Amino acid sequence: MSYRLFQIDAGVQNYEWGNVGSKSVVAQFAHNSTPSKVEIDPSLPYAELWMGTHQSMASVDHKTGTSLRDLVEKRPEEFLGAQVINKFRSTREIPFLLKVLSIGKVLSIQAHPDKELAQKLHFRDPKNYPDDNHKPEMALAVTEFEGFCGFKPLEELDSLLQKIPEFREIVGEELVHLFHENIFIGKVKMDFQEDHKNRKLLQQVFLKVMNLPDSKVYMSTKSLVKRTYDEPELFGHDLCKLIQKMQNDFPYDIGLFCGCLMLNHCILQPGEAMFLQARDIHAYIRGDIVECMAASDNVVRAGFTPKFKDVKVLVDMLTYSYEDVEMQKMRPEIFTRSHGNGYDNLYDPPIEEFAVLQTILNEKNGRREVEGLQGPSILIVTKGEGTIQIQDENDSKLKCKPGFIFFIQPEVKIQLISSSDDFVTYRAFCEVNH
Repeated sequence: MSYRLFQIDAGVQNYEWGNVGSKSVVAQFAHNSTPSKVEIDPSLPYAELWMGTHQSMASVDHKTGTSLRDLVEKRPEEFLGAQVINKFRSTREIPFLLKVLSIGKVLSIQAHPDKELAQKLHFRDPKNYPDDNHKPEMALAVTEFEGFCGFKPLEELDSLLQKIPEFREIVGEELVHLFHENIFIGKVKMDFQEDHKNRKLLQQVFLKVMNLPDSKVYMSTKSLVKRTYDEPELFGHDLCKLIQKMQNDFPYDIGLFCGCLMLNHCILQPGEAMFLQARDIHAYIRGDIVECMAASDNVVRAGFTPKFKDVKVLVDMLTYSYEDVEMQKMRPEIFTRSHGNGYDNLYDPPIEEFAVLQTILNEKNGRREVEGLQGPSILIVTKGEGTIQIQDENDSKLKCKPGFIFFIQPEVKIQLISSSDDFVTYRAFCEVNH
C-alpha cells in the first residue's frame, strides 16, 4: 500500500470547556470523517481534534486503524524526510501537532515553557508536565474568535490601576505608585534598559495579583463584578461585558483580575491568526480555531481552571510582552509554490517546527496544484467539498468533506479540485529550511 497520500482519523478530546453536541465543529468534523465511530452525544462537550503523532493521542490510518506514530516509526525517511529527522533527532514523531478547537467556555490562563524549562519541569513533575518539549503555537480563526493574548500596553494597565478601586487595593498603594511613576510609555525599544524596567514592574504587579490570598479572592472579585453594574463608565462597555461573561464561566476567580484587567482582549475574524511563542501568556474565550504547535502537551496554568495551577513557575517564566493587541496578530504571506484557481495564505511563524498553508478555492471545479514540500504535512478540510490527489495520478483521488484529514509525505505534489463554491483547507507542514 502506498502511503504518499492517505486519509487519517483524528482523536477527540471532550474537555468541559468545549462546545456541546452538534454545536461543536469538532463534533461535526469527527462525525463527518468517521460516522460509524463518532455518534454525536447532544450532552457531551467536544473540545479538541488532535492530528499528528503525539503519544497522548496519535492519529490513525482511516482504512486500517494503524497508528500514524507506528507508520512513521517503521518508515521514518519516507514519512518525515532526512532533513527533518536530522534536525529534530526523532524517527517516530512529526515535529508539530495540528488541532481544531471549538471553544464554548474560557480556557485556563496559561503559557507554555521553552525547551530548557520544559526539560526541567518534565524531570521534576512528569505527571503535570508529560514531555520535555517546548510548545510555541499559532491560532487561525475558522469562525470569529475571542481570546486573551499578552499583557495590555502599560499605559492602559496604569489607567485601570488608577481608577478601579478593587484592582488598586489588591496590588497595594505602594506598588501602584511605583508602577505609575516609573514605567516608560510611548515608543520603547525592545530589550533596551527602559523595556527591561517596564517588564520588571509588570512582573511585580502580576506577582502581587497572583499571590492574593484565597481568603480575599472571593470578596475582591465579588466587589469588582458588582462595580461593573454600578459604575460601568469606569470600565467601558466592552470590559464590563467581558468581566461579566468571565464571571459566568468561572465565578469569583482570580482570572477576573489577571485576565480581564491585565491581558489584551483579542478578536480574530475568520482567516486571521496570532502566534504565541513559548512563555507568552494567553487564554482562549470562544470560537472555532485551527491551532498548530510544536508536538508537546505542556501547560503552565494560573487562572480560570480547576486543574493544577503552578503560579510560581508561571510568574517566573513569562516574557511579559506588553504590545498593542494588533501587534499580536500575524499577517499572511504569499506562497509561491502553488498555482491554479483560488489562492493561498501562508502563516509562517519564526520557528522551525511548523507553518500553515490555507488554500481557498472559491468556484466550482476550481483546481489548484501545490509543489512537493520538503517535509511531512497534514491537511484538514474545514469548508466545502472536493477531491485531493497526487498530481497526474487519478487513481490516488480521495474525496474531501469538512473534517476529512490527510497525511502527505515529503516531496509529493498534490492537486485540490473543488466541487462546491467555497472549498477551504488548512495544511500544517514542517520544512527545515522553509
